[in-house]
Amino acid sequence: MKLLSTLRGRLFALLAVLGAVTALAVGGATYFSVRAEADELFDYQLRQTALSLRDQGRIAGDEAAALADPSFDYVVQIWSLQGLELYSSRPQGLTEPLPARAVLGFSNLRLGGQDWRVFSAATPLRVVQVAQPLAVRQKLAALAALRSITPVALALPLVAAAVWWLIGVSLAPLARVVHAAQAGGANALDALPTAGLPGEIAPLVESFNGLLGRLATAFDAQRSFVADAAHELRTPLTALKLQLGLLRDSAPGEQQDAAIARLRGGIDRAVHLVEQLLALARAEPGAHAADLPLDLAELARQAVADVQPLAEKAGVALSVTAPDPLPLEGDPQALRGALRNLIDNAVKYGARTVQVSALRGNRGAPLLRVDDDGPGIPLEARERVFDRFQRGEGEGGAGIEGSGLGLAIVRAAARQQGAQARLADSPLGGLRAEMAWPA
Repeated sequence: MKLLSTLRGRLFALLAVLGAVTALAVGGATYFSVRAEADELFDYQLRQTALSLRDQGRIAGDEAAALADPSFDYVVQIWSLQGLELYSSRPQGLTEPLPARAVLGFSNLRLGGQDWRVFSAATPLRVVQVAQPLAVRQKLAALAALRSITPVALALPLVAAAVWWLIGVSLAPLARVVHAAQAGGANALDALPTAGLPGEIAPLVESFNGLLGRLATAFDAQRSFVADAAHELRTPLTALKLQLGLLRDSAPGEQQDAAIARLRGGIDRAVHLVEQLLALARAEPGAHAADLPLDLAELARQAVADVQPLAEKAGVALSVTAPDPLPLEGDPQALRGALRNLIDNAVKYGARTVQVSALRGNRGAPLLRVDDDGPGIPLEARERVFDRFQRGEGEGGAGIEGSGLGLAIVRAAARQQGAQARLADSPLGGLRAEMAWPA
């Protein structure tokens, strides 16, 4: 929530600065606009007063009393054309009269130590002058301008509060995501809520949910792997323990030699199972994989050489076809082990002929292929045999000892190297196993 508070505060500060600058600009423009309009209004009043007195011809008693009021901030003076003062409403503080020679229309004068705004109008017999101190005009104009911007100043705190609330409402979906992330335990991998998220945040949360989904899948696979491995290791370890007891109780000679041979075979099977488990763990998603330049053709020849002794012992005709180099970048150890597993399965499960090919497949993509003439795998079981600890069944599969990890290693290694593992019918009459890279 500290992150949200920081984001909320930062957004509010930026919007507050923007609002303050905007309010100052609007307030300043309003202030000067109202002052200019007030000046125009005061000029209009000066002009109207002067014109009314000019057209009136004389000043009535009540009008003279009003003009002589000390609170009246206008000065009215009437001169004859000969320069004689006919009337004056000189207020206190004005020690000298307005000049007799007036400039018709508007003008500014300096009298009595202050500036005055004057309007003069003439008739055939006299001149009427109406003046007002500029200080009074400016004071009244400033007060009018301040009154016009007072609502803006009063509205600023309300707008700020509304902006703070709106930012909180806008960030509420993100707050729910943070709360959901904090509420989960150390092993919680549930997807975070995405409802109502803004378009800028939704892709990030959706990507994070995708990562959580992949982590959940990897953890489930890891837990399943550990459970299966523990189950599979229990059997050979129990057998080793029994064989060790038989060896201890057997008499020296042929009986003891047979017990030792059985113990050695059990150890070999346990070692093979552990090696297969380690190979599968290295090929699982997320495991570090080497990315080295290699030649699939040479790799195929090496894998065949690895299995050649087993094939000769079983009387299997093993051949390899890899005429042209197939450069690729990948993990040579993982690919060699996967291909060795395919050949080993074909040899173990009753094939008499095994052909290994390294060639270019669809649109020149690299392809590793193993064909045999063995019993094959039924179509409905071909997907299932890629699962961990699934051993071959049926003809040729009975009595064959194995870990049930060979094809699982092949699929995991293929995925890790960007290829696809698949099974099909072989032209030799048995099974065809392939590792195919995309075009």
